[in-house]
Amino acid sequence: MAEETQVTAAETKVEAKTEAKTETKATAKPKTTARKAPAKRKTTAKKSTVRSSVRSVENKAAAYERKVRKTARKAEKKIDAAEKSASKFADRAGEVAHNALLASLGFYGKAYDQAQERLDAIQDRMEERRKKAFIMYADLVKRGEKVESKAKNAIDDIDLSSLTDRKALEAKLEKARARFAEMKDSMSKKAA
Repeated sequence: MAEETQVTAAETKVEAKTEAKTETKATAKPKTTARKAPAKRKTTAKKSTVRSSVRSVENKAAAYERKVRKTARKAEKKIDAAEKSASKFADRAGEVAHNALLASLGFYGKAYDQAQERLDAIQDRMEERRKKAFIMYADLVKRGEKVESKAKNAIDDIDLSSLTDRKALEAKLEKARARFAEMKDSMSKKAA
């Protein structure tokens, strides 16, 4: 913008000088013919020198004007290019920022999915273990019922009314313990 102001000011100065010279030409009074012939030649020579000087100045002014316009066009092109590159940069920056946001959302989404998968796997394993524990519990209850029935049979086999003698009672108790140990061993072998 400062360049345009300088260009306009320079153009105005050149135009003012050119107008001033053309006005002086237009307002110059025609010379009288009373003069001598050699004097006319001198004025013609002076006029042609002035005209060539004016033309020279006008040519210089026109060249300067062309140069200023050319510089102004270059400046406009540079400004347009800068505006376009700034616009492209802003668009690209916005796109990069949006992609960064999407990447972070994707990261959190992936982390959530992985955590959910792990939680589901843990829940599945816990459910399997609960089922196995329930099956094992039911199996232990069945074994306990069998042991209980065998223990009752073993106790029923012992005739407590005839056990008045301590030695006979101890012998029968040893016999019951031996049978119970045998049952325990057979049950543990079946469990393994």
